This record gives sequence, C-alpha cells and structure tokens, in this order.
Amino acid sequence: MTSVLADRARHDFRLVPAAMTVWLAGLLGLLGTWWLAALCGGGVLATSVLPAVRRSGFGRRHGAAALGVVGVLCAVPVTLVLHGAEHDPLRTVAASGGEAVLDVALTSRARAIRAAGYAGEPSGGGRVVLHADVERAVVEGEPVASTGRVLLIASGEGWSGLVPGQRLRATGTLAPASSGELLVAVLRVRAEPTRVTSAPWWQRAARSMRHALRAVSAGVLDPDEAGLLPGLVVGDTSALPLRVEEEFLDAGMSHLTAVSGSNVVIVVGAAFVLLRLLRIGPRASAVIGGAVLLGYVILVGSEPSVSRAGVMGAVGLLALALGRNRSALPALAFSVIVLVLADPAMAVSIGFALSVVATAALVLLAPTWVAAARRRGVPAGVAEGIAVPLAAFVATTPIIAGTSGEVSLVTVAANVLATPVVAPATVLGVVAAGCAMVAPALAEAAVWLAGPLVSWLVLVAREAASVPGAVIGWPDGWWGGLVAAFMCIGVLVAVRSRLLLTVLTAGSVGVAIVAIPVFVVMPGWPPPRWVFVACDVGQGDGLVLSTGERGSAVVVDAGTELGDIDRCLDRLDVERVPMVVLSHLHADHIGGLAAVLDGRAVGAIAVGEGRTPDWAWRQVVATGRRFDVTVLELSAGQRLTWPSLRLRVLGPRYVPPPDPDADGTEVNNASVVLKAETSAGSVLLTGDVELAAQADLLAAGEDLRADVLKVPHHGSSSTLPRFLDVVDPTVAVISVGARNRYGHPNTMLIDELRSGGAAVVRTDISGDIALVAVDGGLRIVPARARSP
Repeated sequence: MTSVLADRARHDFRLVPAAMTVWLAGLLGLLGTWWLAALCGGGVLATSVLPAVRRSGFGRRHGAAALGVVGVLCAVPVTLVLHGAEHDPLRTVAASGGEAVLDVALTSRARAIRAAGYAGEPSGGGRVVLHADVERAVVEGEPVASTGRVLLIASGEGWSGLVPGQRLRATGTLAPASSGELLVAVLRVRAEPTRVTSAPWWQRAARSMRHALRAVSAGVLDPDEAGLLPGLVVGDTSALPLRVEEEFLDAGMSHLTAVSGSNVVIVVGAAFVLLRLLRIGPRASAVIGGAVLLGYVILVGSEPSVSRAGVMGAVGLLALALGRNRSALPALAFSVIVLVLADPAMAVSIGFALSVVATAALVLLAPTWVAAARRRGVPAGVAEGIAVPLAAFVATTPIIAGTSGEVSLVTVAANVLATPVVAPATVLGVVAAGCAMVAPALAEAAVWLAGPLVSWLVLVAREAASVPGAVIGWPDGWWGGLVAAFMCIGVLVAVRSRLLLTVLTAGSVGVAIVAIPVFVVMPGWPPPRWVFVACDVGQGDGLVLSTGERGSAVVVDAGTELGDIDRCLDRLDVERVPMVVLSHLHADHIGGLAAVLDGRAVGAIAVGEGRTPDWAWRQVVATGRRFDVTVLELSAGQRLTWPSLRLRVLGPRYVPPPDPDADGTEVNNASVVLKAETSAGSVLLTGDVELAAQADLLAAGEDLRADVLKVPHHGSSSTLPRFLDVVDPTVAVISVGARNRYGHPNTMLIDELRSGGAAVVRTDISGDIALVAVDGGLRIVPARARSP
C-alpha cells in the first residue's frame, strides 16, 4: 500500500474532478436531455465555492477554480449546443423521412462500412459514411432552417475520396438519427455529390499520402499484410480483409488498426529520439515535436482517440518546453475537458472512452505494477511488456464487455507478443507514407522492412483467435459493464490479499476443470457418423453434407468472406468437395468460396439460373478460374447421387431476366432449393427463398416433406405458414449471426415452428450444429452453447 500511496503522491489530480464534471455533463445531456447538463454545470459551480471544497485536496486553489470554470462552461455553451441539436428542425422532419437536398460542409473523411454484404451488395456494398454540418436544407421542396450535424451514407467512387473541409450538395432520403447523439438526421444518399469544393491543401496532401501508402503496400506485401499496414499506421482499413479484421477483434488486438494515443507516442517519440541524436535542445525539440504531432494528426484524421492523444501530446510538449514535470495526468484531464467542451459528442464516443481509460491505466496502474514486478526480480523490459497490456486490459474490459457482449481471454497474451513489433512497424509505415510520393524507392524499402513485422502481427492474431474459447459471451449493456468492472476490481483486491487470492484461484481451477472439457475442448466434436452440419458462419449460410466417403462432403453455400466455413471444414476433416452449391449470389452465401476451394480437391461450383448481382457473378467466375474449378448450372428436376447422399433440385421454379437493379427479395427468390436424402433422414435446403418462391414450390406440387428444414432466409418473417405445414419438419435449423442487424430470427416464426412440433436449433446459440445417424433416425449434436 505504501508504494501505491507514494505513486499517487507523484500525480497531480487537481484537474481530474473538472474533467469528470465535463464528461458527466455531456453524458447527461446526450443520453438524457439538455437541461440535465445545465443542472450538472450549475451544481458544480455552486459546489466549487463552498469552503469545504476549497479546503479539500481536490479543491484547493487551482482545482476549485477549474471546477468553477467548467461549471460555467457546462451550464452555458455546452447546454446551448445540446439544446440546439435536440430542437433542430431537421430532426423533427427526419422522423417522417422524405426526399432532401442538403448543402453541407464535411467534418470527417469517408469511412468504408465494414459489414457482410446483403441485398445484392458486396462487403459493405462499397458504401461509406461521412459526418457533415448542414449549411442549407430543402426537404420535399420546402426549406428547413437547420445547422445541425448529419450522417451521410453513400456509395460510389465519387464519395470515397472526400475529406474534411470540402463543401458539397447531397441528395437522398432522410432517416431519423439514433438517440444519444448530436446528429439530427441521417441522409441515405442516392446520387453522386454535386457542387463539390476543393479540399484544403493539407487535407489533399494527407489524402495523397494515405493513398500512396496503400498503393505501395499492395505492391510489396501479400494481401493480409498490405491491408494491415495502412490500418496500423493511419487507421485506413479499407483494404484489410474481413477475415483478418475479425481475427484481430477476437484476439483483442483491434486497437492496433484504430489509431490511438500509442501511435502518437510512437511517432513523436521516434522524432524525439532522432532529435536527441542530433543534440537538439529541449525547447527546439518541443517545437519540432509539435509540428510532427500536428502533421500526424492531420494525416490520420480527427478520430476521438487521436484527438485526445493530440491534445494530450500538445500539453505534454508544452510542459517539456517549460521544464515542468508530472504532466501526464493533468494533460489527460485537460484533453478531456477541451475535447468534450469543443465537441460534446465525445462524451458518448466508445473510442474516446477506451482511449481515456486505457491512458489513465497506463499512468496510474502500470508504473506500480512494473515496480512491484521489478522488486520480485523480473527484468525491466519483461515487466513493462506484461504490465502495460495487462493494465490496459483491466481498464478497458468493462467498456468492451458492456458494448460488445464479448470478452477476449487471449488479449493480454496476444498483445504481449505483438507489442515488440508495433513501434518499428508503425515508424517504418510513417516513413513509407512520407516518402511514397517523393521517393518511391525509399517507401518500398520501408514497406519491405515492415513486412516481416506486420506478418508477425497477422500470425499472432490468427493463432490467438483460433484458440478454443478465445472469446466468451458476456451480458451487454450497463449491467454487463458493471459486472465486468466489479470482477476486475475484485481481482485487483484479491491480488493484494493472499487468502482471497488463494480462494479465487482454487475456485477458478475448479471451474476450469469442469468448463474446459465441456465448452472449450469439446471432446467428441465432430461427432462420428455425422451426415449434415450447419457451420456457424455468422450471418450467412455454410452447410455441409457428408457423401458417405471419408473426408468427402458436398458444401451448400460458403458464408461470408471472413472464412469461417474453412475452419468448420477443417474441424470436419473435409479434404474433398465434389461440389460446392451456391444457392444464390448474395455475399453472405458466396463470400467464403475461395476459402472452401483453397487447399481442397473440389469438383465443381454449381449455381442456379440467377446472375444477379452482376459483381457477385463475376466474382464466382473469377474464383473458379483462379482455382481451376468448373462453374456449372443447376435446374429444377436434376438429381445428383453419391454413396450415402442423394440430392434433387426442386427450384427455383421461375427466375426473372437479369436486372442490375434487382432488389434483395428478387435475388433471394432465385435461390436453388435442394432436397437431400441422407442416412439420418431427409433435409430440405431452402437458401433464402421468400414468399413468392415458396408459393411457387407449393404450386408445383413438389414433395416438400422433410425431417430437417434449413429455415429460409436466416429465420426472417418472410415465410408462409402453409409452407411450414407442408414441410412438417422434426428439426428446424436456423443459420444466423449473433446480434445481427436484421432482427433475425423472427420470434413469431420460431414460435410457429415449435408449435408445429419442430425442435429449433440456431447457430448463433449452438455454434456448429451436426445431425447424426442413430439407429435409422437422427440426433442433434450442437458444438457448444452460448448466449444469443
């Protein structure tokens, strides 16, 4: 305890209450209403003048003055901003939708939407999001007096290169903004931007550098590494494969691709090392370091974590120039005050919160833990390498658990392994970005040197994410975050109490002995004699049918490009795939095609008559050519036979002519429908057929009765009750992603299936789901159980 108190004495906490006040006011104003922020500011202002506060440790002199100042600022300017956003006329109009023409000034650069494609779009559909301030608004031909903030959702090349400072006209459909934000509306843009002004020269230069870094990386490195390096250096993940992004998320390393304070420290620190070698004085170094800091912040963009790090770094450089010490905590508190006052939306930004609490942990917890480890003989480098990621993990886990509903158990180990290469890779990437346009050869050399370092990061993330039980489900929301916080605090307290630590350790070992074999190691998976497996590929379909020959199976749909189908096939020991059937050409059914073909003997790729969307058809053909696999067409009435598997093609019964503007429903209704006869019974595979296609199947008089129904369209509400009655399944399998944004599966549909006597199993709850032949019947064997 003495060391902790001594450590506290070295920190200046006087600005902390002021920072917490500003943050709380912003939270209350956005999550509640504007007058709560005014009430918070007024209350703090009144409290700051009380004698008891002025005599307290936090309130003495400057601390009390800071509380008074932020009280005034929260009560007046912050409240005015919140009131203006809450009562902006465009917010009211957006609630009813309508066509709008907005003249706006962009406040962020275009960011790609990273999500599995849907309704005929590729990953994200090529869509980007941009934030902007409204300068003029016309809705349904009527002017609306608005100066609020809006979010633009757009697609097309004309939007992807836009940067802050540009002004333009956007036309589209209004939608209401989410609550708890400063945004007053969302505009779903349906046309290219017009009246686009030129960007400021520094933004143009930053855009060119980012583009040049991406191009050089693509020319030197393999795709995984080429996509990761720009993300590591400037937060540009537009070329990062979704599989790598998912692996970094599962490994708890996603912060490496979201530029934060650590990047700023690395870049500015490298500049200071160079300046020290050149024997430049502290004040001159602070000025040069400030220029490097400003340039890097412009290059990266105004992300919340970068803004926090930029302000904090500026305060730290000023302290260095003035010869002041103990500046870390005051700099952090000051950056919170400045940024939330300048933009109250920071108060509800998850990225901002993660950045602040992680930095606070590095300032307050990590030094103490390093010192404790050093006293026990741990070398300095090892102690810091463990203490820093551990402190950040403990501080950020409650926020991550509460917002994502997941906790990564491999985070600390993965980051310990990754940390040594992050700094040199980042510095080499910044050098490459700076030289790409003026000295391409030097930029290529820097990227080449960074290649092995980035490959190591990909390897660490991939291996960590593949550890069984690497990510566990957790209750999300406020309660989930609070439970995680109490658990972290309990562990910290236990570490200081030998008796409590012994009890917790014994309990953890006992739980591990029971839980690991059941939930992690999963003995017996895959079960012997499996005939059908619905792989957990998230929001998509990935279905496997055994042909009766060892290592051989037919694959129906391949999931998304995250490649989850590949890991599922590996677990099933499938080495030969006589046929891959793609029910239709949506990204959540064809995205993992290359993952299925890579490293396996594949006979053919089979598709239906549908050729929409065009981009997806071209992708399927190109993938087949790449792996030298023939693409063939299936039609209703065809039969396919293997030793223990017979397939009959039941549909589609009608496919409209190719239409580049076809909506998602038309593509879904062109799904190939198969009926499989297996040793465990019959299985009806329905793709994503909706109401019209189901009605066509019923009208055709096909024998739709099946023991197992792969529920259409991930359990959406677009299913005919008559269709379910005719199929009359014993088991209904729903392939669906956990916490997906479509609301799948529909609860009424599940109730209807159960009322008809079907056992309903879902991949979002049970993971991979196998059907096993048992005495001429079937048995359901889920891989695991988890919270939906």
